Amino acid sequence: MHDNNRLKDDSRLKNIKLTDEMITRYSRQIILDEVSGIGQKKILASSVFIAGTGGLGVPVAMYLVAAGVGKVAISDFDNVDLSNLQRQVLYSTEDIGKPKVEVAYEKLKKLNPDVEIVKINEKLSASNIMNLIKDYDIVVDGSDNFPARYAVSDACVILGKPYIYGSVLRFEGQVSTFVPTEGACYRCLYPEPPPPGVMPSCQEAGVLGVVPGIIGLLQANEVLKMILGIGEPLMNKLLVFDALSSNFEIFKIRKRKDCPACGTNPTIKTPQDIEYWCSVRFGSA
Repeated sequence: MHDNNRLKDDSRLKNIKLTDEMITRYSRQIILDEVSGIGQKKILASSVFIAGTGGLGVPVAMYLVAAGVGKVAISDFDNVDLSNLQRQVLYSTEDIGKPKVEVAYEKLKKLNPDVEIVKINEKLSASNIMNLIKDYDIVVDGSDNFPARYAVSDACVILGKPYIYGSVLRFEGQVSTFVPTEGACYRCLYPEPPPPGVMPSCQEAGVLGVVPGIIGLLQANEVLKMILGIGEPLMNKLLVFDALSSNFEIFKIRKRKDCPACGTNPTIKTPQDIEYWCSVRFGSA
């Protein structure tokens, strides 16, 4: 069992009061021995940054907001497109052309007014990521390009924040939880992005609509386990899902001593700019 100390003795818990309405709203969680009223207060006191509000970020945001995570940041720079609707189920046909974060904000607030939702309508980059995520307990990766993903991962290592990785393509998906102080990081798994053109994007190769939903929910599950300090998060493990066989496989990830981000002598001191601007395999779809 993972013991997450980030919220265990947090002074924020003292300020959380469960109203009668909250007890009813979260009753199916509170009744669980592993959650209880204390666990629900931990959820309400926590904060999560979601990088990308697309195929992965949408289910993550919906379920974390529904669960009562106290503060959720949703970040995206795109507008809703007709091609999104096959898998990004928070959006509707009437939302086409509108900024994703604006639409998501309004719908998520209706889902759960208890939650503070922060909308960030800008591109994530090496220059702004540290400032954007510094005040959040956990960061979830729903990005669709390597520059954003590596910048977010590097920033999480530098700041010591848990980074919940997810990616999809065609009928496949991957999930892992990277906690810099407790094991491997994303660069231990993928030290550098592949050369441009080697991997197809989801736009080029496609993705089955349910796959981002499945992977996004697994990411949300990892977040809740981290907040509550229960179960076994996917630290130092990579879960790979194949929708065609309904098969889940888990592979071990080893922390690399020579990792430029988290190794014995790290060379990455600030988030790295990566000159690689095309969507590639295992994007957020």
